[in-house]
Amino acid sequence: MKRIFFLILLFSICFTLNSVAQFSWPNGAKAAVVFTYDDGLDCHLDVAVPQLDEFGFKGTFFCTGNSPSLFNRMEEWRAISKNGHELGNHTIFHPCNRNTNDWVEPEYDLSKYSVEQIVAEMKAANTLLKAIDGKEKRTFAYTCCDFVAGKSDFSGEVEKLFTAARLDGPIPETMAGYDLAKTPSTMVADPTVEELIALVEEAKNKGTIIVFLFHNVGGGYLNVGAEEHRKLLEYVKAHEDELYSATFMEVMDYIKNNR
Repeated sequence: MKRIFFLILLFSICFTLNSVAQFSWPNGAKAAVVFTYDDGLDCHLDVAVPQLDEFGFKGTFFCTGNSPSLFNRMEEWRAISKNGHELGNHTIFHPCNRNTNDWVEPEYDLSKYSVEQIVAEMKAANTLLKAIDGKEKRTFAYTCCDFVAGKSDFSGEVEKLFTAARLDGPIPETMAGYDLAKTPSTMVADPTVEELIALVEEAKNKGTIIVFLFHNVGGGYLNVGAEEHRKLLEYVKAHEDELYSATFMEVMDYIKNNR
């Protein structure tokens, strides 16, 4: 009887530990937190980067090749790359499926693209980004989280071109089977700081990862307030003994090499 009780207790302990330690994050961390930002916007340089730097974090900025900020402030984008932030590929023209996004111009309707066309655009964006930061290794973010060009899934081509690629999706329950070519992320729009912190806590309780998908910081479309953004960073910094944070590429490389 005692032996049965001991085995049940041991199983219970192992199950509990596994729920928060199913993956070996660096330095005994319980979860990973990744800050990503889309479209290459002025507010990224003006608000997001200074706040990230304040707390010692590095972000990943998925820039579209036709970004006005990238054109007008290229030296600043080059400088943040030299300072450890990541510039990721977000295509040249940000094509999306016009059937589900009526703001998309007809010439950039992904549902009318061929796989060859989107691959050519991704390669052109890689060339542009290499001219800015000198790097050849790159990650990708699907525009509007679409991975179908015409009627064909092009994520297989993405996997050939990039270290990893960010999609949308819930915080994973487990790191088993984590797909580096379609990594889940959480897009936020006008969140409270409590909602942002709750997402971090959810990832920590599951022992997995939260990839934040931000657009505007401090005002604009799909916005996160500057103060809310700063308080999120402050919270993650205060719990850095439990949370591993790095660029999207660094975290994806770690997962690839340690799972």
